[in-house]
Amino acid sequence: QLVESGGGSVERGGSLTLSCVASGYTTSNYCMGWFRQAPGKEREGVAIIDSDDNTVYADSVKGRFTISKDNSKNTLFLQMNSLKAEDTAMYYCATRRYCTSISPAAFGYWGQGTQVTVS
Repeated sequence: QLVESGGGSVERGGSLTLSCVASGYTTSNYCMGWFRQAPGKEREGVAIIDSDDNTVYADSVKGRFTISKDNSKNTLFLQMNSLKAEDTAMYYCATRRYCTSISPAAFGYWGQGTQVTVS
């Protein structure tokens, strides 16, 4: 099970940190990622992190967002800085055994999402 939290409303240029707590498995052994879906748009990959803490980011968030995890707490984080209106979306975390792609289609286990609104 994956449970996201930390979403909310923020002004442009502000920051938010999302969290995703995993239960039933150990995050250190899995690929984990953040994804988002804005109204009327397809779900897109934001960032992924593998078991060795290697990361991949979407071009749209490079330099602004940071993905990390605390394996002792089985928790995934997404630090979001310099937020823009176009970052407004429902944010989801997801996992799979190995990181092969930042595409949402590559991930099979999803949380319920947390809403981020930037205005």
